[in-house]
Amino acid sequence: MLSTVLNSQNYALLDLSSKVEYALLALLELASHHGKKLPLTMSEITTKQPIPERYLEQILTNLRRAGVVQSQRGSKGGFVLAREPWQITLLEIVTLVEGERKEKDTSNSPTLEKTLVYEVWEQANAAAIEVLGRYTLQDLCEERETRAQQSPMYYI
Repeated sequence: MLSTVLNSQNYALLDLSSKVEYALLALLELASHHGKKLPLTMSEITTKQPIPERYLEQILTNLRRAGVVQSQRGSKGGFVLAREPWQITLLEIVTLVEGERKEKDTSNSPTLEKTLVYEVWEQANAAAIEVLGRYTLQDLCEERETRAQQSPMYYI
């Protein structure tokens, strides 16, 4: 099911911002590393994922303030997830990174056509919220592992 959702990119009605993409990539690395003794440094994350380090620092700081990640100082410092990967939904991450969605004010001359357009758009948003709320970081880790095992290995 996740494969279907991730592969249906023919037309992007609801676009994925760079900020959300980078946050998800960083958290995916932290989730993959969850349970290991040592935290991941920012440079380890940027080595595995194409995230500008300055941008990553801002994202991780915001996620730390929100209680999604914890930072550890010192020579063996870095970042770890503050909760289990299965407890963190994609919807939570999107909401934390993008902020709460603001309702569109349709009170200015609400025509029938305008009302119809906004009702359909609200249904699309509700569907996106439902999908993002259904998937967790753990789901992304498992899907990545499944796809990595399905990839053919080439030997020279």
